[in-house]
Formats: sequence, structure tokens, C-alpha cells
Amino acid sequence: MRHALAHVDGVRERGVDATASLDELRRRIDVPLTEGGVAPERVIDELVAGIDGGIVGSAGPRFFGFVIGGSLPAALAADWLTSAWDQNAGLYACGPAAAVVEEVAGAWLKDLFGLPKGASFALVTGCQMAHVTCLAAARHEVLERAGWNVERDGLSGAPPIRILTSTEQHATVPRAARLLGLGTACIDMLPCDDEGRLRVDALMRALEARAGKPTIVVLQAGDLNRGAFDDFRTLIPIAHAHDVWVHVDGAFGLWCAASPKYRQLLDGADAADSWSSDGHKWLNVPYDCGYAFVRDPAPHHASQGVHSSYLVQGAGARDQVDWTPEFSRRARGFATYAALRQLGREGVAEMIERCCIIARELVERIGALPGARALCEPLINQGMVRFFDPRPDASEADHDRLTDAVVVGVRATGEAFFTPTSWHGVRAMRVSVSNWQTSTEDVAPVVACIARVLEAERAKLR
Repeated sequence: MRHALAHVDGVRERGVDATASLDELRRRIDVPLTEGGVAPERVIDELVAGIDGGIVGSAGPRFFGFVIGGSLPAALAADWLTSAWDQNAGLYACGPAAAVVEEVAGAWLKDLFGLPKGASFALVTGCQMAHVTCLAAARHEVLERAGWNVERDGLSGAPPIRILTSTEQHATVPRAARLLGLGTACIDMLPCDDEGRLRVDALMRALEARAGKPTIVVLQAGDLNRGAFDDFRTLIPIAHAHDVWVHVDGAFGLWCAASPKYRQLLDGADAADSWSSDGHKWLNVPYDCGYAFVRDPAPHHASQGVHSSYLVQGAGARDQVDWTPEFSRRARGFATYAALRQLGREGVAEMIERCCIIARELVERIGALPGARALCEPLINQGMVRFFDPRPDASEADHDRLTDAVVVGVRATGEAFFTPTSWHGVRAMRVSVSNWQTSTEDVAPVVACIARVLEAERAKLR
């Protein structure tokens, strides 16, 4: 506890990037496994010393890479207790309180996201497994409509399923297809419009070509680079008219439903068949936590439910094992419950809106620096900036190299953490704001840091 509190108390002042090298960490941590063991206090003291410099400050306010939140105080405390309580949250019989807390948290999430009250849900490790859970339900349903029982007969000989999605889909979608035995070749990536939204005409043509065949459409609620949302109110009815399943990838964008200012971005999304999101992104609960929701509980249960003579199930309680891909599982509902209780509706909305304001200010101010340009205006909490080689004959490849160099240079200062991306064939620095601690006061020092690094890198090229 002493070491944990020291880390949490110093997260704002500590450098954001890791400082220890791979070789150094291996040398310190790779100690011989003793025959007789080591006293627990010594184990922890030496572990903390060994990993020094190897912890990234992703829990702090100046981490703007990937889409990673921190840990709210109540969620962190609940997570510590989760380990102390050590409940197996697979069955009500193994952890009655864990089951009921998860049941309540699931209902709260559906309410915040504006999803049907009767939808089933699962708390899983992250959006990757939320996709797997939802698409397993989708696989069951679209094949059952074709007269095939996939849980009994497998996929060999089954009617082929195709997944229609956009070019902006997240890498977890094709990975889910791999894990479900569908393969990435089943995915058709359709073009987007200038706003990053799946084109209506492209989806209509693809659906007409697939008429009467098992099909799943995956739509986007907040893409990774600029936070684009598909036009749910138009696309979902078109898909349903062709009797296909619609899944919404809302890893972080689904949280916009909790904000009066941004919920219109999800207009019509409640008509989908399944939805996925993360807790360890914008809700700021500790890793790992994701959420899966399915409108009709029947295909969800059919794809996940498990029964055995030795399991103690039923009695009116919700057995989580029937809704998740896991059997034995961590009681991650405690942290979600605590986070939602700490924030309340207004707190969730305020955090979402503040992160969006900060993301916009960062992108605008960084993009206004000499030798920089914002590639798009942030719709929510995601944006991109590109940096330019000052030489008159500089090529796009030169600009790419400078952009990557600035990202690396900023991280080396320890003042902030950004990650690069490729977008429309060019390199950019992603700006992602998801942490509950990040404030407008963080903007000026971060922009000043980037300005110094950018000028230094450009000076090398002149």
C-alpha cells in the first residue's frame, strides 16, 4: 500500500514516459527463482526497485497517446478491494455481492448509453472481447436465420458470413473475426465520405450484393484518429431492411451518449443489435474493463451460456458465466460501480465535455505552431497534427520523418506522451484526451514543450 500510494501521489509530477531501457529492466527483474522463497515485504520492495523507470505515466494528466484513461479514486480503491476480496465473478454462488454489483452497474451503463433496458450485457476485459462477445451473438443469429446451429455444428459447412464495415474500422474488429473462426477475408471495408463516415451508397450496394445471405454490419462511434461517427439514423434502417445484424463499435465514442452536448452524435445508434465500449478509456476505471451489450438476450445467451452438473446456477440470480467468454473471472464490476457512483450523471458528462474541449484546444494551438498543421478539427476527444520539414525541396517522406521525430522527442522530455499514426497516407501525431485529471492548465506547458522540440528538430534540417 505504501508503494502504491507513493506512485499515485506522484503521478502528476513524475515524467510521463518510461526512462529505463529494455536491457536495464531485464537485468534488474530477471533474478534467479529461489528454492525457498522470499519474504513478501522484500519481494515487493525489490519489485518496486526493479521496475523503477519502467512505468509509463498513462494514469496521469499528460498522457495523450492511444486512448487510455486513468483511475478515478473510487474506482482505484474498489479495484484494490476487488483483489483483497478475491471473488470468482463467474457464478452468483461464488460471489453473490459481485454478481449483484455487476447487475446494477450493467443497468446504469445501459441507461447512460441510451440503450434498451431489456438488452443483455457482459463485463469483459476490453473492447476487443466485447467485439468477440457481440459478434458471437451476431454469428449465432445470422446463421440461425439461415438454418444453421453454429454452437452445435461449428463453421465447417456453414453458410459463409460477411462483415461489412468502413475503411476506418479499428484493428480489433478483424481480430474478433479471426478469433470467431470467420477469418479476415470475410470483411469488406467500404469507403467513407470526407467526414470519415461510412458512405450510404457504398453500404447499399454491398447489401444488395449480399441479399439473403448471412451478413453483419459494423458501424463506428468515434474512430481512432478523428473521432468520426457513422450516420446511424440512416445506415441502421437500411441494414435492417436487408435483415442483417448491426454492431456499433463505441470503444470510447459510446460515452458521448452521457453528454447533453455530444449525444446527438449517436442519434439512431440505439436501434442497433449490439454495442461495445470500454471502461478503462473514458470512464477511467483501472485496466482491464470492457462492456458488451446485445439487444436480444437470446442469441447472446445461446452463444455464451454454459451448464454443467457441478455448477450451482439459477435461483433467480444472474450468473455472469452465461454472458461472457470467460469462466473464472475477476469481479471488475466493483470498479465500474464505484466510478459511476463517484461521478454521477453530471460528473460523467462534465468529464466527457472537458476532455473534448482540451483536445480541441491542444490540436488548435499545436497546429498553429510554425511548421505544424492540424489535419482535422477534433469532433470529440481525438485529433491529429502533422509537422513539416523546413527545407524547400522536402518531400512527404521528409515530413513523415520529422513528424515521427517530434513525437519521439516530446516523449523523451518526459513532459507529455503522444503516439503517431498514419492517416490518408501521411504520418501524424495523434492527440487523445481521456484522463479525468487532465485540465486546461495542462495545455500551455504541453504546447510549449512541443514548440521547443519542433524548433530543435527543424533546426537540425536547415
